[in-house]
Amino acid sequence: MKIKIVLADDHQITRDGLRALIEKQTDMEVVGEAVNGKDVVGLVLKLKPDLVVMDISMPDMNGIEAARQIFDSPVETKVIALSMHSDRRYVEGMLNAGASGYLVKECAIEDLIQAIRAVNNGYAFLSPKVTDMVLRNKIEKQNQREGVRESSKLTLLSSREYEILKLIVEGYDAEQIATRLYISTKTVSSHRRNIMDKLQIYNTADLVKLALRENIISI
Repeated sequence: MKIKIVLADDHQITRDGLRALIEKQTDMEVVGEAVNGKDVVGLVLKLKPDLVVMDISMPDMNGIEAARQIFDSPVETKVIALSMHSDRRYVEGMLNAGASGYLVKECAIEDLIQAIRAVNNGYAFLSPKVTDMVLRNKIEKQNQREGVRESSKLTLLSSREYEILKLIVEGYDAEQIATRLYISTKTVSSHRRNIMDKLQIYNTADLVKLALRENIISI
C-alpha cells in the first residue's frame, strides 16, 4: 500500500517539484495539494492522508498552527515540516505542535524520501542541520539549569526568610537574630526550618557556601 501524502506550500513551483520527486517512488503517492494552512487542515480531514509535507510560512494560517490543528484532530495524519527556516523558534514551534519531522529546504531529496518513510513507520526525523541545533540547545539549557539550580531556589524564600538567612550566614545565633528583628527565638527557629526545607540544605556550613556563591555575603 502506498504512502498517501498531501503537500502544503504556497509556491506552485515547489509543490510541482516535490510531487515529481515523490511520485518517482513506487511506495508513495501525492493525493492532494494546499496553498495555505487553512486549506491543508481541510484536506487532511477530508482525505485522511498518511502524511503531510508542509511549509511553515504560509498565508491565512501558518504551518505551526496547521500542524497543531492536525495533531488535535481525530485523524492520524503525521506532519513533516519542510522549511527554509532553521531557527530554533520555528523548529521548536513545529515540534511542539506535533510535527514528527523537520527538514530544511536545502536538504537532499534523499533526505526527504528517507524522512517520509521513517515518519510513516512511527519514527521522528530531523535533518542534520536541525539535529545539531536541537542538541546544542538542549546542552545549553542543561548548562543553564545546572548554573542557576541553587540560585533559583532563593526565589522561593520570603523577604523575611531571606533576611534571616543573611543573618544566619553572617554568624548570628537565634537569640541575636530575634533581638535584631524584634521577634521570638521560636519564630526564628521556625523560619530557619522553612529556609532549609526550601533550599534543601540542612546545615549552616552549606548555607554559608550558598551565600558566598550567590554573593549574599562576601569573605
